[in-house]
Amino acid sequence: MNYFESYFAVASTVPSVLCLMANFVLVNRVPVRVRVLTSLTMMLAIFMVMTILVKVDTSSWTNGFFAVTMVCMVLISSASTIFGSSVYGLTGSFPMRNSQALISGGAMGGTISAVASLVDLAVSRDVTDSALAFFLTADVFLALCIVLYLLLPRLAYARFYMRPAWPAHVVSGEVGQLQDSSSASLLAPRSNNSHTPPLCPILKMTIGLGFSIIYLFFITSLIFPAMCTNIESFNKGSGSLWTTKFFVPLTSFLLYNFADLCGRQITAWIQIPGPKSRLLPGLVLLRTCFIPLFIFCNYQPRTHLKKVLFMSDVYPIVFTSLLGISNGYLSTLALIYGPKIVSRELAEATGVVMSFYVNLGLLLGSACSALLVHLI
Repeated sequence: MNYFESYFAVASTVPSVLCLMANFVLVNRVPVRVRVLTSLTMMLAIFMVMTILVKVDTSSWTNGFFAVTMVCMVLISSASTIFGSSVYGLTGSFPMRNSQALISGGAMGGTISAVASLVDLAVSRDVTDSALAFFLTADVFLALCIVLYLLLPRLAYARFYMRPAWPAHVVSGEVGQLQDSSSASLLAPRSNNSHTPPLCPILKMTIGLGFSIIYLFFITSLIFPAMCTNIESFNKGSGSLWTTKFFVPLTSFLLYNFADLCGRQITAWIQIPGPKSRLLPGLVLLRTCFIPLFIFCNYQPRTHLKKVLFMSDVYPIVFTSLLGISNGYLSTLALIYGPKIVSRELAEATGVVMSFYVNLGLLLGSACSALLVHLI
């Protein structure tokens, strides 16, 4: 059970990376409206199946239920990746504040989920009823997302920024050709030829931001949740609810998600350093210090590194807050910069590439977290 979080993260991120590759290929082949609605519909269908399974007695077919659960997880991960990267790519054509709001919304969802989990932990007496409530809530919100997306083209503001742009094609392979006059590309009609967007020029233009995103999420997923959730209170022996039942949910899940949300929201007012600044990757590299800080908190069980240096519950609270706020602030900066340093016709494809950077970082961190947990 100590390694469950690491294995679960790996299982969910692998299909995400594969689907991002597929989504990049489909950018100019399948309209974003089709990709978004199809992925939302698939997620809604799977969650409805899982809602039904909550009330099914699985004691007689535990292996089969585990297999069904894993298949559902893979499908949901795949569909949510297509949905997230498509919507993020779409907002690349909108003003930067819209991309920032979208990214902050993801952190808000995590915070609300953490709060709901704590409320459920405090008042619920039946695990089945709690699971049913969570899945029904997901069903309602997914259905609402479908309705709202269908209504989006009715807004004049959305129609203006969602108007077609000329699909980008590279003839000579020069990056400079991708940054022609934006006014010409804005007025040009969409070509009937659907080709894969030019990957190499996008990678060249976003290499600095890509490194920052990959390494940032590598460090974050290396620590959270695999390490954070195994840090115990020094006063656990007292038997109080704070040190036993609520310590991990509060100091790990809620605190991290809230700090992450705060970091993302700060970017609405402060956007420093800029996309070309060397300070951004420097700050990302500095987050490597979080690894030893969390290792020498009261992580349990400890097999090889017996010594605990931070002998207070205050330390993991401070470290988790800093981990979350730095992750939220730096990742949002890098993500909102990406689609803005390329021409408009490449914005959606660049958004998919930036999402790929995120998932690659998560995948590498999740895989290494399993190794790190074994070494502590």
